[in-house]
Amino acid sequence: MHKNIEREILNLISSGAKVLDLGSGDGALLAKLAEKNIEGHGVEIDSKRLIVSLSKGVSVTQKDIDRGLSEFNNLGFDFVVMANSIQCLRRPHEALNNIFEIANECAVTIPNFGFWKIRLKLLKGVMPVSKSLPAKWYETKNIHLCTIKDFEELCFEKKITIKKKFYFNENYMPLNSVLISRANLFAAEAVYHLEKQ
Repeated sequence: MHKNIEREILNLISSGAKVLDLGSGDGALLAKLAEKNIEGHGVEIDSKRLIVSLSKGVSVTQKDIDRGLSEFNNLGFDFVVMANSIQCLRRPHEALNNIFEIANECAVTIPNFGFWKIRLKLLKGVMPVSKSLPAKWYETKNIHLCTIKDFEELCFEKKITIKKKFYFNENYMPLNSVLISRANLFAAEAVYHLEKQ
């Protein structure tokens, strides 16, 4: 995760919160949370990344998110993070439902498949490779790619409130304010602060 995206996520989490990081990777975000005296726990399926996380001294469980998350319900989590993981799931819409069984607030990041350079590569007849979608089509873990518009429509359908949204260009800089209204075309990645009551 790029430091600018990480910073926005960290800013969303209140001091003293208990956080569950889904698809926690190498545990970098969990280590940053610990520096802020925020209790965090990770969920990661990849055993190599799990070992790296444990070597950093963070708490992590090996689990396939697609198989459900009910064991984390009613454990007092205040916030859930799912950074660059939702598009790798077989049932991302169910994962969103599961998140809100765990906590009332979450941060979700997505690579935007509607980004103009991605569209251009598709027009040329090739599957895109970019900073936010770095793997070739035959190596990618991404299953359900979506656009900003797709994701925001899913939130609307599920009655999920988008409290804040942050759009980033291909260099992970915040999208110019002039372009925000056309984020589906000009943003390479998005961060959402979501809530469901």
